[in-house]
Amino acid sequence: MGEISIKINIADRVYPLRVTAEEEEVIRHAAKLINEKIKELQENYAVRDKQDLLSMCVLQYATGMIKAERQVQQQDVGLEQSIHELDNLLTDFFTK
Repeated sequence: MGEISIKINIADRVYPLRVTAEEEEVIRHAAKLINEKIKELQENYAVRDKQDLLSMCVLQYATGMIKAERQVQQQDVGLEQSIHELDNLLTDFFTK
């Protein structure tokens, strides 16, 4: 599918992007979340420098992403163990 041109505003700066139609909604939503987080940080901390606010925002999102990845990995290990146990039960059942 072809790309479309959009403009995204993050921290009072406009970024022209070329994205697919499928990506547009996700990118606009991501920009909205970033701007909301920056506003929250401005209100809660005595930080006014946009670079500092963006850095704090990125750190929070990266930390959240790492935590989510670890949780998924733990769930994968648990699922793998459950599948292995089920496989053993089925093997035992059908070999008797």
